[in-house]
Parts: sequence; C-alpha cells; structure tokens
Amino acid sequence: MKNFLITIVLVILQATIIFAQVPQKTGYVDSQIILTQFPEAIKAQGDLDAITNLWSAQRDSMQVALQQGYADYQKQAETMAPDKKAAAEQNLIKMEQDLRQFSQVKFGQGTGEIYLKQEEIFNPIKAKIYKAIEDVAKEEAMQFVFDKSGDIILLYADSAFDITFKVLDKLKRGL
Repeated sequence: MKNFLITIVLVILQATIIFAQVPQKTGYVDSQIILTQFPEAIKAQGDLDAITNLWSAQRDSMQVALQQGYADYQKQAETMAPDKKAAAEQNLIKMEQDLRQFSQVKFGQGTGEIYLKQEEIFNPIKAKIYKAIEDVAKEEAMQFVFDKSGDIILLYADSAFDITFKVLDKLKRGL
C-alpha cells in the first residue's frame, strides 16, 4: 500500500512537471482597432450617435426654452399680478423638472435609455467579435488572448502575437 501511494505521488508529480514545461501561447487584440474598422461596428456607432444627437438636441431645446422663460419672467416679474407671478413660477419649476427628468431618462448614468440602446445595438456585434477571437485563438493554438486597449494593462506586447487583424479579417469574411 505504501509503494502504491508513493507511485501515485510520483506519477502526479511527473505529470505536473511535464504540464509545466508545455509552453503556453498567448496573443492579444486591440479592440479599438476592431471597433473602428469592422463595418457592423461602424454602422452601430453611427446609429447610436444619431440617437444621441437627436436626444441631445431635444434636451438643448428644452434648456433654451427654460432659459428664455427665466429671462422673460425676470423682465416681467415686477409688473405681474401675484397670481400670474405664481403661475409663471410654477411653469418655470415644471419646465426645469421636465428637463431634469428627460436628461435622467435619456442619459442617466448606467440606467438611461442611451446606455440600454448601446447594449441593444452592440451586444450582437460583441458576440461576433468574441466568437472570431475564440476561433482565431483556437486556430493559432493560443491559451490566452488579452485586449490591449482594455482595462488589463499590457505593458509590452510583441507584434508577433497580435491577432487583431486576423480577427478583423475573420469578421469581415463573415466568420
């Protein structure tokens, strides 16, 4: 029994040593390059920009109307009847609340419609990109692929391991 345990320990130790000697191939991509050169991502960004510009224009219009309302109120406040003055003040408060609510609904950090729209538009594209990265990594027998432009800090990268353009080529050919 003692010999059996020693044999098992030696086999496990030997397997660990052999596995540790197998070189691991690593690659990286620059997702910014992919997003700026992949036609579907370019179109998606254009669509998102169009929506953002439309909502920004609406917000700006509301803001200009509010500022004009304040300016008009300040000019006429001295000569207004108390009931008209109170109504004008209530109207300005309502306009300001509407502007804040619109800004929060459309552009609220993490919860605004623009962020939800971004997820809706870009999720299928991200899935294609990840699939292409996975396919290229498997073709190149890579165990790890890093994103050079992401949160992971890559201090040095030999261009021989850059698979960005292979991934981009695969995406453009339609997987």
